[in-house]
Amino acid sequence: MGSVRFSNGHRRRKLEAVLLLVCLCGLISLSCARRLSASTQKLQVQKHLKRLNKPPIKTIQSPDGDTIDCVHISHQPAFDHPFLKDHKIQMRPSYHPEGLFDENKMSEKPKERTNPITQLWHMNGKCPEDTIPIRRTKKEDVLRASSVKRYGKKKHRSIPKPRSADPDLINQSGHQHAIAYVEGDKYYGAKATINVWEPKIQQPNEFSLSQIWVLGGSFGEDLNSIEAGWQVSPDLYGDNNTRLFTYWTSDAYQATGCYNLLCSGFIQVNSEIAMGASISPVSAFRNSQYDISILVWKDPKEGNWWMQFGSDYVLGYWPSFLFSYLADSASMIEWGGEVVNSEPDGQHTSTQMGSGHFPEEGFGKSSYFRNIQVVDSSNNLKAPKELGTFAEQSNCYDVQTGSNGDWGHYFYYGGPGRNPNCQ
Repeated sequence: MGSVRFSNGHRRRKLEAVLLLVCLCGLISLSCARRLSASTQKLQVQKHLKRLNKPPIKTIQSPDGDTIDCVHISHQPAFDHPFLKDHKIQMRPSYHPEGLFDENKMSEKPKERTNPITQLWHMNGKCPEDTIPIRRTKKEDVLRASSVKRYGKKKHRSIPKPRSADPDLINQSGHQHAIAYVEGDKYYGAKATINVWEPKIQQPNEFSLSQIWVLGGSFGEDLNSIEAGWQVSPDLYGDNNTRLFTYWTSDAYQATGCYNLLCSGFIQVNSEIAMGASISPVSAFRNSQYDISILVWKDPKEGNWWMQFGSDYVLGYWPSFLFSYLADSASMIEWGGEVVNSEPDGQHTSTQMGSGHFPEEGFGKSSYFRNIQVVDSSNNLKAPKELGTFAEQSNCYDVQTGSNGDWGHYFYYGGPGRNPNCQ
């Protein structure tokens, strides 16, 4: 009987040893898999950084912690695009739109005067001729994205669709807007002077921006969009600074396009303004107001879409081959604000849009777009006809339009997000 007991115990210990060995192997292979996955990701991140950060001719450290690389104009990320291998850079547009507002003509009313604006890195130097300033992408910037592939891209379905009253669409996208818009014609560009603020963001995965949208096609999977303005996006930049940005897509944010120069597409020709760099100073409540002027238009001769910042800086262009609908013209223009509402703790976000104050508070308190214009088929800047407005939840963020001699067509917009009327 004793020998049987011994053999059972022996068998059990043997079984336990085998099980232990299996578990150890499992843990080792899990740990190996994790290590392998971590090293694969590390390799992917390094390759991506190498693709984005081109060898600089000069480097400037910005007071806000950014590194600005002055890269030779012909080595910028745009030229990684297979269609741009033999592209001859167009250094200036063939035509400028006629009828530009004189930005130097100050308002008669001293209380509505605005002040000049610059970028923070200018304090520590400038880029030489034949180079363009590129904000260097850091490893942690890429690691904050959901994947290396998604870095620098907007989430699908973040465009305001004014005619849609479908609550599912509104809640599903998690994006909220307060905009003015025109549709029903062919548009060849848009312009506005945009009040600059530093809205508070509740969660790092949320953002707040104010921009112009130049849109082509329907709101389907093939929507074309060119966008430009200012944004606060902790996820993208790692801080809460207000930054100049651009965006483009030709398939409703699915695979094409990106912010700034984070993929090949936009060709920059200007050596003084860096996409994605901080704007300084910004407006303060009941105090000095600062604004930036942005113009996007289609060159009638070459067909490329150009962008101008202020009255002096022609920044560069999006080649027309990037687009399907926008290769001809835009069918809708939108101006205004957008925030991400991730509904933290099941409540509406308190991320601010614009100044964080509602439109009715007016100048010095609420944020505005002024001198709103569109470019017509004769390349003339015109006041928009029948400016519509749209806000998903006007108790959270709202918009109010007006017009006068100094500001042309304008609107105040924005809001605080969560408040007693916006839960």
